[in-house]
Amino acid sequence: SDLRQMLTTKSVENIQFLPFLTTDVNNLSWLGYGCLKQDWTLITVNSIGAALQTLYILAYLYYSPNKRPVLLRSLLLLAVLAAGYGYFTILVADTRTRLVRLGLFCSIFTISMYLSPLADLAKIVRTKSTCCLSFPLTITTFLASTSWTLYGLQLHDPYIMVPNMPGIVTSVVRFWLFWRYPPGQDRPYRPLHT
Repeated sequence: SDLRQMLTTKSVENIQFLPFLTTDVNNLSWLGYGCLKQDWTLITVNSIGAALQTLYILAYLYYSPNKRPVLLRSLLLLAVLAAGYGYFTILVADTRTRLVRLGLFCSIFTISMYLSPLADLAKIVRTKSTCCLSFPLTITTFLASTSWTLYGLQLHDPYIMVPNMPGIVTSVVRFWLFWRYPPGQDRPYRPLHT
């Protein structure tokens, strides 16, 4: 929906850049984990995810009036990925140790990604408005995190299973917020006429 909004309005107004960037890092990290583990499900899903997130970043850059911060953050992402690649391929020689450390990194990053939408929790409760939350994204997050949790459970892989559980929990919290503060309930405040 964010990409559609950018293409329709030819603007990035009211669209945050950080979620595109963090999701791209997440996809690329899990892609590395999948390649190391030779898990074609992880490789396929995260290759598609990384390609889409990169497309979103490029669209954001194209429509952004101030390109410098977007470029700097993207270059920082590339530098972090290059450093991570160097660390995991050059400094960690043992494949099993590399898999454990990369799995732990991916897990921590995924958990922080799932918890980030709750940063606005106080604002949502104070304003009684869910306008800053995306209902389609909440549904997608719930389905994706549930699927990955079940996949990790099937493979007995805690690095896939455990970090996706917070995605289920945070999605349920967001569903409750949508129920408690329905989007149609938002009313702009108008001054009283005297």
